[in-house]
Amino acid sequence: MSRPPDALVATPKVGSGSALRTFLVEDSPVIRENLIATLEEMTPVQVVGSAEDEGAARRWLDDPAHECDLVIVDVVLRSGSGLGVLRAAAQQGAPRRFVVLTNYATADMRERCRSLGADRVFDKSSELDDLIAFCVDVGDRPARA
Repeated sequence: MSRPPDALVATPKVGSGSALRTFLVEDSPVIRENLIATLEEMTPVQVVGSAEDEGAARRWLDDPAHECDLVIVDVVLRSGSGLGVLRAAAQQGAPRRFVVLTNYATADMRERCRSLGADRVFDKSSELDDLIAFCVDVGDRPARA
C-alpha cells in the first residue's frame, strides 16, 4: 500500500506504553526528520504520525483511529496553515496538548496561537531546548481533558 506524499503514519514502537504519543505538522522534510530524531532520543516522545499541510493534518486528527497526546504544529505549511489546524482542533475538543514550533514566534503570533488553544509557542531558532523541556515535563502526565 503506498503512502500519500502529504502524510506519514509511523508504526508505534513495541513496549512504549508511557511514551508521549506525538503528531507532528511540519512541511520541511529536513526539519521534520531532525525534530523526530531529536525528540525521540531526548524526550519520552514517540512520533506516531506527521503531515506536511493543513488538510493532511486535519484528516489525520479527525480520524478516531489515530490517537495522540501531543500535537506539534508549524504555522507556515506547504498549504493551509498551522492556525487552521489549531482552529479545527479547538472545535473537535479532543483531549490533546497543542504546541506551536515556528520561525514566526512574535508576541502577536504567540497570543493568536494561545487564543486558538495552543499550550505553548516555541521559536524554532532559539527555543528548541524549551520544547524539549516541555516534552520531558508533560511526558508522564495525561493530556488535558
